[in-house]
Amino acid sequence: MFARSPVLNQSGPTEFVFRVFTAVPEFQALLFVLFLLLYLMILCGNTAIIWAVCTHSSLRTPMYFFLSNLSFIEISYTTVVVPLLLSNIFGARKPISLAGCGAQMFFFLTLGGADCFLLAIMAYDRYVAICHPLHYTLIMTQKLCIQMVGCAVGLALYLSLQLTSLIFTLPFCGHRREINHFLCDVPPVLRLACADIRVHQAVLYVVSILVLTVPFILISVSYVFITMAILRIRSAEGRRRAFSTCSSHLTVVLLQYGFCALVYLRPQSSSSVDEDRQFALIYTFVTPLLNPLIYTLRNKDVKVALKKAISSKGTAEAL
Repeated sequence: MFARSPVLNQSGPTEFVFRVFTAVPEFQALLFVLFLLLYLMILCGNTAIIWAVCTHSSLRTPMYFFLSNLSFIEISYTTVVVPLLLSNIFGARKPISLAGCGAQMFFFLTLGGADCFLLAIMAYDRYVAICHPLHYTLIMTQKLCIQMVGCAVGLALYLSLQLTSLIFTLPFCGHRREINHFLCDVPPVLRLACADIRVHQAVLYVVSILVLTVPFILISVSYVFITMAILRIRSAEGRRRAFSTCSSHLTVVLLQYGFCALVYLRPQSSSSVDEDRQFALIYTFVTPLLNPLIYTLRNKDVKVALKKAISSKGTAEAL
């Protein structure tokens, strides 16, 4: 993908280095421990959801199928970023090659885009479940669920490949350039190009609208119909359960789309590099961590399945 890039004609390979969070050793150790703990919690929490869905027949429904796929994407998403982040906290900054930076950007954009599309699919699933409960099993078939997840991943792959390929045809001046970020994200890499990037920024906005704005509009429309349907439920307990199920998903949506929009949809002239890095920490660590916490703490079925799995494993070990 990078074979025709003009930068390869320069003397020596182009490399990037990431700006450090702090040069104070005590703070470096604190950040390393904090990020490592958050990463391990993300891995454990999302793995627990996947395990519960795969091992309990009561959770083999479209809603939990999408939730397990979301958890898998969250694990992959953070794994693309966090190990490299941890390796650059201590000691001398480790350079990343042009191809390595492009690969990280590609996978980061692909998994982030698939995450956003999957959240929109989950909103549609809740819409069908609440607004058309009698036809739910007829509409949300296993085949349709697999096709929707496949389309979400395929579209994210296509858009990220086009955007990454376009960005890495730009020339980057100098042998080693500093990225004011902890990953090869699009805005900070674009700032290092020594060429006109107006076309690339325009393409970034178009892709951001397709990945963020369009799904968010679909989610908002779905929740308008969902709210109207819930308000028509006569039972107070029924309304409470319906709102509880939807509020978990809506919380994740607002965090994910909100902070991503602040990074990718703001005009570059008004954006702060340091703010972008802070916002990126939210959707790299906080959202993937909240996903399993929200869905397990607010979801009775998942909690029961996890308790059964833990108790059965403890019984088996005791025997």
